[in-house]
Amino acid sequence: MAQLKVQQKKSTIGCKANQRETLRSLGLKRIGDVVVKEDRPEIRGMVQTVRHLVTVEEVE
Repeated sequence: MAQLKVQQKKSTIGCKANQRETLRSLGLKRIGDVVVKEDRPEIRGMVQTVRHLVTVEEVE
């Protein structure tokens, strides 16, 4: 199954609380953190919420 590599690129300072919570639930704590998650609709929705703070790559 495909996976998504998510990296935090921007700070959460000045962001809405739900965006900060979404990053934490993805497992991202600081700029430069990288996590690999399964490509599922739930994860895609979370990434969509914080798309301006992260970069996403598909990994096999």
